[in-house]
Amino acid sequence: MTLQDIAARLGSLLRAGGLSVSTAESLTGGMLGATITGTPGASDYYRGGAITYATDSKATVLSVAETTLASDGPVSPATAEQMARGVRELFGSSLGVSTTGVAGPTGQDGKPVGLVYIGVSDRERTVSHEFRSTGSTRDEVRRQAVERALSLLVDHLDRHHNTPPLTQP
Repeated sequence: MTLQDIAARLGSLLRAGGLSVSTAESLTGGMLGATITGTPGASDYYRGGAITYATDSKATVLSVAETTLASDGPVSPATAEQMARGVRELFGSSLGVSTTGVAGPTGQDGKPVGLVYIGVSDRERTVSHEFRSTGSTRDEVRRQAVERALSLLVDHLDRHHNTPPLTQP
């Protein structure tokens, strides 16, 4: 399945459930939002996104706690969760999704290249998922992070929002 296939399936699930999504991105730098909006009709369910590449913007734009950033760092499960919750609240969407990690070419604050945390937040729960990219370039790491984020959203909707199964995306 291509990125656009997964994004189209996500869009169908969101539309069927009457839900919306917003994105908070760090290492993916807007690629996740661009992939979602590459599907025709995405304005029906995509509320907006925030690219918070700098650590301080995670706090000022998305309300990630300064204490979390100081103790856990910008690449952590807690940061991913707070980013996802923050963007969901910022845009008033049903779901928020976040990406934070290390795209390379070198590690960051003791975290290896390819380490990614993806947060997913709805009104009832906020969770994070650790992902280890196998990409050998920044572009590959970022693309794999986007693919995983989209897949996690689809899985989340299938599990928690009782959306009908689709025969085609």
